[in-house]
Amino acid sequence: MKSFLLLTTLFSLTLSAQNYTSYFTGDIVDTITEPAGGVCLMGGATEDDNAMIWFLEQANGGDVLVIRASGSDGYNDYFFTDLGVTINSVESIVFNDATAADEPYIQQKIEQAEAIWMAGGDQWNYISYWRDTPIDSLINLGISERNIVVGGTSAGMAVLGEVYFTAENGTVTSATALNNPYAATVTIDSADFLNVPYMEGVITDTHYDNPDRRGRHLVFMARQSQDFGYLFPKGIACEEYVAVCVDTLGIARVYGGYPTYDEQAYFIQINCVFGSASVEAQTCVAATPLTWSTTHNALMVYKINGTSTGANYFDLNDWQTGSGGSWQYWNADNGVLNTIDAGTINCALSTEEEILTNSVSIYPNPINSSFTIATSTNQLVDKVVIYDLTGRLVKTIFNVLPNQLISVDDLKAGTYVLECSYEGAISAVRFVIN
Repeated sequence: MKSFLLLTTLFSLTLSAQNYTSYFTGDIVDTITEPAGGVCLMGGATEDDNAMIWFLEQANGGDVLVIRASGSDGYNDYFFTDLGVTINSVESIVFNDATAADEPYIQQKIEQAEAIWMAGGDQWNYISYWRDTPIDSLINLGISERNIVVGGTSAGMAVLGEVYFTAENGTVTSATALNNPYAATVTIDSADFLNVPYMEGVITDTHYDNPDRRGRHLVFMARQSQDFGYLFPKGIACEEYVAVCVDTLGIARVYGGYPTYDEQAYFIQINCVFGSASVEAQTCVAATPLTWSTTHNALMVYKINGTSTGANYFDLNDWQTGSGGSWQYWNADNGVLNTIDAGTINCALSTEEEILTNSVSIYPNPINSSFTIATSTNQLVDKVVIYDLTGRLVKTIFNVLPNQLISVDDLKAGTYVLECSYEGAISAVRFVIN
């Protein structure tokens, strides 16, 4: 019996149902391995073989599942034989409509996979077919409980950030987005979907060089802060033949064809020198060209060359340490994107620790259930805003009196940033809830 099952590695099985189609290659007996986790973000054209080898090696000989809403079995032979990495099987499942999310067969395959790859296509199909269904729940369980590796290209990469461009009304160009950040095609969402480590507060973009998508990505991040309260919006982008592979320690290695080809990935964040001031210094309203901190250079960007070895990297733990790249400043002026070479960036004060000045203290810190605020002038605080370290707004209190107790019983344990507005100034302090 075993010899018969091993022979199944030599052929591809095609299974069809009304709402999905499955293409199988490999051993039909599920194998259980200990995957090494991580995420692979691919820019959207032909896959980078070295990045795909990294992805398959993270599966540790297990079963690879490709999920998609169009296409067929293009990944099966490529993953199973072409790259020289030993894995147990590859199965591509094409969702023909949203009802496939309820199929027990597909759910079982997600539960058995050591690696899940999301193909290109239309990300609105992925969002509308998978969000708030057993599909995203099981993928998230696989990440958190079994340490599976996940990845995607083009539309598959677009849905891997905590915030995402839905494309529900079609794609959008940089010119359209910059001239009207609330155009019908600029559709951004932060509803809970895929919970990928190190993608907190991140919105991704792909095909960065064809066409130029830097302008629209800046708009996405402006909307991220404007609509969803992110104090520290972040972006990761890949040019078409580039991949970013992030291991479980948060080191993002960039694969591509440099120096033969000029191929880069981009890591985008709020300018650390000015912090939340650069978020506030924006005109992000409907039917008005975007202006975002032309004096503060709103965003700082680490641009990295992708190489065959993935030697160049960026550290997603501090969003400052990297190798093989160079810094730029980006801003928008009346709908026009400006980029400036920045040389060396030195963030002596992290935006996630101190903002502008530190004339606010809270007692106690760490906090168990409540705290009080002390300012340098012991005055009424007009507004208190609390953010988590992804930049998500979690609590707002108005007109806080000196020595007034503020409860945090509704917040989870962790590290937060408290921002106070009083006497026409903004001050902030970092605190911990036990």
